Amino acid sequence: MPERPDSSGGSGRRQPGIVDPDIDLHLPRQRTELRDAPWAVLGAVAAGGAIGGAARSALGLVLPHEPGGVPWPTLAANLSGCLLIGVLMTAVVRVGSGSGPSRLLRPFAGVGVLGGYTTFSAHVGDVRGLLEAGAPAGALGYIAATLVGGLAAVWAGVALTERLLGACRRRPEEGGRGGAGEAGAP
Repeated sequence: MPERPDSSGGSGRRQPGIVDPDIDLHLPRQRTELRDAPWAVLGAVAAGGAIGGAARSALGLVLPHEPGGVPWPTLAANLSGCLLIGVLMTAVVRVGSGSGPSRLLRPFAGVGVLGGYTTFSAHVGDVRGLLEAGAPAGALGYIAATLVGGLAAVWAGVALTERLLGACRRRPEEGGRGGAGEAGAP
């Protein structure tokens, strides 16, 4: 397990570096999780990447753009991908990714699908294309729109998911369908 140079937090004890927030390093069965089945995780990432890349390619066919014009396909992929990663990671943290096949949700959907769907390399190529077309202001605006829009999209995805998950948790209590407020509950 990799060690951080000074991960003692003032206690003098070294702590292992963070590897995966879904793994409790104090539980021996979870420490060996990836050694037991690395091919399942790699397969999930590869399958998700193929799906995400195909989706981005399809988006490019639906939203074509002229050379030197606004690169709408890349902007749409990156902004919608940011929104979806906010939704996914909030759901994984709040609901959990579980064990068994559900432990592959984050590698498949987050790293694979959304990693293949979003693109930094095409973004850089688009900026270069705008600069070569003599549109430095357009290139700067595109960079700003991607950065600000991406952060706003992640925030919106997190906020929307928190709101939806909060409503789902309150609904049984308010409707009297066996929530924590029922008779006999502590």
